[in-house]
Amino acid sequence: MTLIPVTEVAHVIRSKNAGPYELTLDILFKDQATFAATRDACVVTPESIARLYGIPVTDVLKVIYYEPALAIKITLRRLMTSGAFGETDVYGAQQHAPLLRLMVPAGDSCR
Repeated sequence: MTLIPVTEVAHVIRSKNAGPYELTLDILFKDQATFAATRDACVVTPESIARLYGIPVTDVLKVIYYEPALAIKITLRRLMTSGAFGETDVYGAQQHAPLLRLMVPAGDSCR
């Protein structure tokens, strides 16, 4: 299986606030073919996201494949409540960096 960085097949990789207790991560793909290949490769799972972020798998609340937007949406439990004393990213806009290390198969499928 040939692995490539998700940055080669994604148009947008971002994070954002999803309320005071959750973060949303988005991967938006350039086209249907790369979205489908990544979805079918079964590499974006709660377990793989937990490994990338160094968090318990129970803190990965959802992984949703949203085909109309060619997107994978991931919801994480925030480590600190948004706006809490010591919290450094109230908008959650700087939390996508670990996703940049995600490697996806170049068209292989597990289905």
